[in-house]
Amino acid sequence: MKEFSDVFEQQYSVALFNSVRFEIEGGGGTQSQLLHRKDPLAGRSIFSGSLFQYLEENRKWRSRFVSVPNSYTISLYESKTAHDRGLHPKVTINCAGYKALTSMEEYTELINTSLPGIKAKASSTPFIKCASQFPLILWHPYARHHYFCVMTEKEQNKWHAVLQDCVRHRNNGLPEDCTVQTPAFTDAVRLYRQTKGHYGTWDMMCGAPPQILANLVMETLQPELRSVIGPRLKGKLQQRQRDWMLISDAVYRQVLSQTTGQYDALVEGCEAQRAPLDARLRTDMDQIITSKEHVSSKIRALVLPKAEQLLQTSVQPYISSILEALMEPTSRGFSEVRDIFFKEMVDISKNSLNGAGKDKLGDHMERLSMLAFHPVKMQSCYEKVEQLNLEGLQQRFDVASPSVFISRAQILMREQMDNAVYTFMQLLQQSLETQGEDDMCKTMQRCQDRVLKKYDYDSSTVRKKFFRESLLQIIIPYMLQQLSPSCSPELPRFEELIFEDFSRFLLVENMFEEVVLQSVSKDIMMAVKDAALQRRHNLYRDSMILTNSDPNLHLLGENPQVDWATRFGGDEPEGSVGGGRVEGGGSGSRRRQVVSMIQLDGVPLPFESCPPGEPKSPDSVHGIRDLINPVVEMVLPVSQESPSDVSTRTEPTTGTVTMQDGLQEHVTHVTTVVEDFPRKSLRDKTSPQAILQQLVGSRKQEADKEHQEEAAIKNAIEEIEIAVQEDERERITEVSAADLDGESSLRPPLASDFSSRNDSGFQSQTNEGLDEDEPQPIPNGLNGEDKVIDPVEVEVVLA
Repeated sequence: MKEFSDVFEQQYSVALFNSVRFEIEGGGGTQSQLLHRKDPLAGRSIFSGSLFQYLEENRKWRSRFVSVPNSYTISLYESKTAHDRGLHPKVTINCAGYKALTSMEEYTELINTSLPGIKAKASSTPFIKCASQFPLILWHPYARHHYFCVMTEKEQNKWHAVLQDCVRHRNNGLPEDCTVQTPAFTDAVRLYRQTKGHYGTWDMMCGAPPQILANLVMETLQPELRSVIGPRLKGKLQQRQRDWMLISDAVYRQVLSQTTGQYDALVEGCEAQRAPLDARLRTDMDQIITSKEHVSSKIRALVLPKAEQLLQTSVQPYISSILEALMEPTSRGFSEVRDIFFKEMVDISKNSLNGAGKDKLGDHMERLSMLAFHPVKMQSCYEKVEQLNLEGLQQRFDVASPSVFISRAQILMREQMDNAVYTFMQLLQQSLETQGEDDMCKTMQRCQDRVLKKYDYDSSTVRKKFFRESLLQIIIPYMLQQLSPSCSPELPRFEELIFEDFSRFLLVENMFEEVVLQSVSKDIMMAVKDAALQRRHNLYRDSMILTNSDPNLHLLGENPQVDWATRFGGDEPEGSVGGGRVEGGGSGSRRRQVVSMIQLDGVPLPFESCPPGEPKSPDSVHGIRDLINPVVEMVLPVSQESPSDVSTRTEPTTGTVTMQDGLQEHVTHVTTVVEDFPRKSLRDKTSPQAILQQLVGSRKQEADKEHQEEAAIKNAIEEIEIAVQEDERERITEVSAADLDGESSLRPPLASDFSSRNDSGFQSQTNEGLDEDEPQPIPNGLNGEDKVIDPVEVEVVLA
């Protein structure tokens, strides 16, 4: 850390000089056509659900509720109830530097290389036994590994996409808007590694600066510890692998705690000196620039001849092949982004043409607004670029793996998708305000066409910049490694040409690298330009400008984001946790969720805190009560003669009821709930005792029939049809209750039943086969006459 601190302090002053110079001189790249929103995930969470986790402490699997907020940090709770109550999570995982695996074979291959001198058999099993066929493993070269599993392949695919997105986001931990601190840090890391002989790309440049520094320390420290501790580990191979993983994790956490504190102190010291350095730079900028150009010309005379020779013999022949290897998968990924955006727009237009209400349109727009951050929907885009292969070029140019370029391309794809979505929503909002909502479909079509044209232009610009930067990342370290042995010993003599007052801002090592970069930049620019001239992979020429670009479009970016669900009166999209609102219409504190909960047809979600093989049980008090004392809800007429006899109350009673499955259930009490509705006259009301007698009598009569359920449905439909024909003008009410599930006593209810059920799980036979949206007249079963009745909700609790 002391060596790195010296390098960082030097690079901080250089980065400050470059930032102030750029601010004074201006300049920059091509202005984007699409709008960009600053905080798209404000008030959102990414995902939540239940899966099984392997616990190292007792070597058992336990069910855990997992929450992924918009910070992409994975939090594991004992149960969903613990999460809803705001309790601290059991485990919090920062996924920077991890790999998300979906098979024990992948994990075994990685862990078998963790200890040197041990030749594990190809068929050797790891030290854990997965509880299902669908594992999910987070592997890290230094930190603790995390093991999960789910019960279906669909769940595994969804969770894998979420975990990959967490890794992708947390790896991208260096803020690009920090124009001084971030360049200073990246250059300091690169120069520090070069002093250790490492010139190529580095896979562990992942996470926030303290994490990257911890990885930098472990790169040297772990092999030393492994050579000392590895031979002393006892036990079987699996036990030694497990012990080494735990030891490495303990060391990594200790290193991370030290790098965090020391880096914070380092940045604080540099920031304290920023104000006086900034003032000096603005005063002497012209002189500093003149001095730099003078020294650079001297260095260029030394380095350029050697650089050009190396370029002609060892670099130029490979530029086109490297570029093609980058362009093919990257362009397919960006094309897939365009296709997914187009398909989403087509779906919205179809629903609009098919007469979907504005509430449905609001739901679609809400889902569209988070399309770029939906890991499952974006997975096909990410998979396209994962096919990037630099095999044959990695050894020549010291490229450890293409993962650095794959991750960067995926981040850019997500940004472009979000820019396209945000631009469309802002254009649509503007059009609706000026043209109204009469012809919604045509309005959306026009906005879509404008956005796609802008996306094609921005996609070309972003990809060309990505190709140039990637080529430089591959070629420059190779050239520096080849030129440093002959050029570095000559550099100290150029320090005498720099004024002492300017020595903090002008370093000969940086100017040497700039000369090397300038020597190869022309060839790289020409290679990318030729690809654009040939319109390969839909790249635009640099001179291509959109003639119909909107000069005032960027003013829309200053407008607040539109809440489409509120504008069109839509409900929260299905699967959202907590929603954006609470009952009563007030603003809620819980976040909307980007990805819906996993719910498979016919497969119940695992309940919290239940290992595989043990009986599953609900963690809701109401759910347990419903299992012990089932409740039948019915709507029955109120007697007209004695309306005061019925009120909202609970009365104990005795009796039995024959259920639809033929079982005899004891009735312990009847709860009567009277709902007041405006009526022209007082209607019949019936006492709870009469209601119970009627219910019991009808059940006993139907129990003797062979097809009791079908007969009840048929009779109810016939009586309803007769009632409708006799009196179509009478006001009516509908009977609402849930179907009795014949298997409800054999399986535990789903988790969703406890959180959002409004009925008890039973349904009156008189309501089966009816349209829930149309009210129907109910025949009075006591006297055979068809009457309009008041609804009275009755809960019959069964012992």
